[in-house]
Amino acid sequence: MITHVLVANRGEIARRVFATARRMGLATTAVFSDADAAAPHTAEADVATRLPGDAPGETYLQVEQLVQAARSTGADAVHPGYGFLSENAAFAQAVSDAGLRWIGPPVKAIESMGSKVEAKALMADAGVPVLPELDPQAVTEADLPVLVKASAGGGGRGMRVVRALSELPEQVDAARREAESAFGDRTVFCERYLGTGRHVEVQVLADQHGTVWALGERECSIQRRHQKVVEEAPSPLVERTPGMRGRLFEAARLAAAAIGYEGAGTVEFLADEHGEFFFLEMNTRLQVEHPVTENTTGLDLVRWQLKVADGHALPAEPPASRGCSIEARLYAEDPAHDWRPQSGTLQRLELPGTAAEFAVLTGPGIRLDSGVTGGDVVSVHYDPMLAKVISYGETREEAAQLLAAALARAKVHGLVTNRDLLVRVLQHPAFLVGDTDTAFFDRHGLDSLARPLATDDTADLAAVAAAMAAAAENRRTAPVGAHLPTGWRNLPPLPQTKTFTCGDREIAVSYLATRTGVEFTDHPGLTLVEASPTRVVLDVPGEHGPLRRAFEVARYGEHVHVDSPLGPVALVRVPRFTDPAERLTEGSLLAPMPGKVIRLAAAAGDQVTAGQPILWLEAMKMEHTVAAPADGVLTELNVAAGQQVELGAVLAVVDTPDCEENA
Repeated sequence: MITHVLVANRGEIARRVFATARRMGLATTAVFSDADAAAPHTAEADVATRLPGDAPGETYLQVEQLVQAARSTGADAVHPGYGFLSENAAFAQAVSDAGLRWIGPPVKAIESMGSKVEAKALMADAGVPVLPELDPQAVTEADLPVLVKASAGGGGRGMRVVRALSELPEQVDAARREAESAFGDRTVFCERYLGTGRHVEVQVLADQHGTVWALGERECSIQRRHQKVVEEAPSPLVERTPGMRGRLFEAARLAAAAIGYEGAGTVEFLADEHGEFFFLEMNTRLQVEHPVTENTTGLDLVRWQLKVADGHALPAEPPASRGCSIEARLYAEDPAHDWRPQSGTLQRLELPGTAAEFAVLTGPGIRLDSGVTGGDVVSVHYDPMLAKVISYGETREEAAQLLAAALARAKVHGLVTNRDLLVRVLQHPAFLVGDTDTAFFDRHGLDSLARPLATDDTADLAAVAAAMAAAAENRRTAPVGAHLPTGWRNLPPLPQTKTFTCGDREIAVSYLATRTGVEFTDHPGLTLVEASPTRVVLDVPGEHGPLRRAFEVARYGEHVHVDSPLGPVALVRVPRFTDPAERLTEGSLLAPMPGKVIRLAAAAGDQVTAGQPILWLEAMKMEHTVAAPADGVLTELNVAAGQQVELGAVLAVVDTPDCEENA
């Protein structure tokens, strides 16, 4: 029997596997890069061993180091998680050759599905409908648009949509670089791109004795950059399409049987509104979105992975599905600015009312599977997913309402995230009726979906709360008269002003502290009820009388987060005086994130046009273009290829006609 499991992965999935291993009484080993030395998964295992370096290529993709880590810590089994080497047949073989148990399918099954090119041919022979594969060198104008895909791995890495033949070589090269960085394999191929469609997948579980379960389907159509954002079980499309579930399950079982599959896996399909579907790929591992299947079946899929690896047989029939479960991926990224990934310190991550962590929900509620906790540093080296927030409800409407409310009330401090976008998606009328497809953001407008939950009026009230909390903190820490009430002084009171920025807005809060209370210059009728450094209560004028509103305030240096039922607001305190030396040259291009400069496309002195790429940064396993903001001359280029840059670094300066007029 398996007694000690090493998880050859990091973050949320490592913590997820450790949680089940502990419930089964198994010992655990963690591996960690230098960037993950203080990460939660490192601390939660019974023993942890270092993989020197930061980048995946020198740490979590090192087969020999991982096998040696298992041997040196006494592990007798290896769980690969997802991503990295989870679908790498050579790694699975190395684990088996070392006398360790591989928690996954047989090596031959991984090899069969590891190349999406070969997988398509195999599935076609097994009777599973497929989209034909195209050689990038043979794509013609008639084939456009096409999707460039990495043959190994997934998760949106190494994927590009190409609509013009002239763009194909550059996009193929970019896809190869991303694929090699993420999976160690540069192989890519093309297939016909379907701009709209439904992403539907079937969870399979197979034992070593010939039993194959189709455990229900999931729909994962809400995507950005070909990476899933919201997933749910069951699929709304399948629910309303007669006969589709039976055909899907049969295709999934055929796929698993064709390669002698064992363990947990997922067969992915692209479907249209009429219920026709085509095989996309088979993930020979646990999926990120597996919790929604766990909640609707009552099964712990990691537990069954371990049991199957130990030779246990599945019952003849899978459990019946119940209710609905929805998962939202909380990312450290800015959807309003081209999904720009964020890095830095996550000051706080709290979801009030969470019913479970890394465990199956047995009734309506919220589950949190997170790779980070408050105070953790989100690194540039890995995917920016912070957590998966998962709901379960007896109906789809209940599950969506629970999840939207939990995300809206969550305290997420320190980094820009996609939280507001997730809430707006879950509350969108099209989502609520199940009208979703892979073009959801394009159809409904990313600008609208990504706008803040809090209105400008809410931000103004939040700024008042932040000012009152700061004043309360000043009184609390005052060396003299800290015990005196606000405004208690011999001299007449003077007006006070505290200024904050909220996104692109500047909000000034002017107030007068008197012996009878606080008067707000710009908010007639607003009354301060109570104020502490962390909580402020205001009576806000309403149509039928004042409404009492409570605001929770948290400060991290100049950054202030204000949470209330009206919506979360992030503010930055504007200092009273600024250093002229800190002012930026107009036209400066700043690094949108920490990362490595991988290519330059222009030189100092070049004439550039608006939108023209100046350079490319690599961060969080993706490439990001830094482009000229307007027509002009590139007067400064301050970086070189291969250089690591910090957030906010001045990369280049473009002189535009506007710059010259303002000089």
